[in-house]
Amino acid sequence: MEYHIYDIPYILITPVVIPMLDPLAFYKCLSDDTRLKSLLLITLKGELCVCDLTQALELSQPKVSRHLSELRRCELLTDERRGKWVYYKLNNSLPPWAVTVLQQTTQDNHEYIAKNLKRLETTLTTTCC
Repeated sequence: MEYHIYDIPYILITPVVIPMLDPLAFYKCLSDDTRLKSLLLITLKGELCVCDLTQALELSQPKVSRHLSELRRCELLTDERRGKWVYYKLNNSLPPWAVTVLQQTTQDNHEYIAKNLKRLETTLTTTCC
């Protein structure tokens, strides 16, 4: 018996391709003060809510959300909705070099985020969310 491809049911499986993070795109995403400080605070704390960042950065919620959305679009952050608040953390799929850059920048530039970190610590003790 002769078979042809159109006689046999088949499933075409296409591999999922996760694009590698382009260094140029990575650094462009970090090129804004609000985005960089947000990312460094999240790197330091592991996970933060929008309300935490609005207090720490002393910025409006729409402005902070817009910058976090951009970091999500760059695939540097992931988010999780809990009630009316959205929590952000580093994307688990970040390549090791990108995580190292963020951790090293956070560690070696504490003065850059010191005021924000102090406000964040106050916010975390009063729980705005």
